[in-house]
Amino acid sequence: MNQPQPALKKWATEQKTAWLSRQKKHRSYQDNVVNRLNSLSDRFDIVQYGQLDYALDQYPLYIVTTGCRDNSKPTVLITGGVHGYESSGVHGSISFLENRALDYAEKFNIIVAPCVSPWGYETINRWNPQAVDPNRSFYESSPSQEAACLMHYIKSLNTKITAHIDLHETTDTDNTEFRPALAARDAVEQNNWDIPDGFYLVGDIDNPVENFQRAVIRSVEKVTHIAPSDDNGKIIGEPLAQNGVINYDCRKLGLCIGFTHGVYSTTTEVYPDSPKVNDQDCVDAQVAAVSGGLDYIISEFNSR
Repeated sequence: MNQPQPALKKWATEQKTAWLSRQKKHRSYQDNVVNRLNSLSDRFDIVQYGQLDYALDQYPLYIVTTGCRDNSKPTVLITGGVHGYESSGVHGSISFLENRALDYAEKFNIIVAPCVSPWGYETINRWNPQAVDPNRSFYESSPSQEAACLMHYIKSLNTKITAHIDLHETTDTDNTEFRPALAARDAVEQNNWDIPDGFYLVGDIDNPVENFQRAVIRSVEKVTHIAPSDDNGKIIGEPLAQNGVINYDCRKLGLCIGFTHGVYSTTTEVYPDSPKVNDQDCVDAQVAAVSGGLDYIISEFNSR
């Protein structure tokens, strides 16, 4: 006779502390991010918008902007490293600053937060030290310092965000590490184990802006391949809205693009573990996504 299995239990403080004790630093936020930003100080304004204070670490948080804000121009927010382990989001946003941002400075006020989660960047983690996912925490009274600092800064600008492009990755470690950890932390069974081979976008179900998403995909497919849907016409368990695009309820889920209410918003997802790409391809895909989105917005404004 089969014995009843004990019910799964959500992590308490003890389990979260044990998880934190196993995390190690693998790379340097100061060397790989801050020093690169400082090298751009002759071209952009660099502002410290907050600081993360953890038991053993403090991380200054930086925003890079294209100078004084001109209220006659639309304002664009580009975020990277909301999930710190997703490397091309961080390095793609910096590469955009280094190589393309000034091409758009005449048309837009550009705000770039290259590494929203520096502890996650250093330890190659999806969560912060409290085992909180910043990209499920963009709401009032957020449990994530990372999300709260960014929301507070953007609110302080008292300006409309016309476009918000959030740069992410989907990796093999989502399956081998982060989804199992999520199942253990929350005591819930994970049913989705799909890792799409290629680039895709996550739009906002309440504001899908199909033509904007299509323009981003067309820009990226010049650089790398777009993820196909599975046999059921889905990507990561969600129905395909169009080639390479699915939609989420971003505000309900507390996703980063949900808090800005931008007219044009999207979350990129690069697949760095594909045998078809290398690290530079992934960075270039992020830059192409931002550029394609901004080019589309310019064409829209010009047609009015």
